[in-house]
Amino acid sequence: MAAKPIKAVVKLRLQASKATPAPPVGSTLGPHGINIPMFVKSFNDQTAKDAGLVIPCVVTIYTDRSFDFVLKTPPATTLIKKALGLDRGSKKPNSEKVGKLTKAQVLEIAKQKMTDLNAASVLKPHAA
Repeated sequence: MAAKPIKAVVKLRLQASKATPAPPVGSTLGPHGINIPMFVKSFNDQTAKDAGLVIPCVVTIYTDRSFDFVLKTPPATTLIKKALGLDRGSKKPNSEKVGKLTKAQVLEIAKQKMTDLNAASVLKPHAA
């Protein structure tokens, strides 16, 4: 069976389980003619377990107006804020510190991100 011709590939970053047909989803996907409510329902169902996190998503849109999407792991900044229990980062980066990660937390974040990285393995931190 031949592969479907691709019309567009769109990247989105959306709140897990909180996508709506309003912008940015509607304004980004609408011009390509796909069924936006079906995308929103599928995205929200697949990201329900990650509520509160930002989830990157790559949507492949085909010429017959069908689509597929792949969910990526949350950005490292989001995972760091979650590990530190912060709502937002520092107002003055590089001069005002808002938290400190342990090596174990960094290793856990790296393990979580491994599926999206091009590294073969997570190296354990060296003893300092």
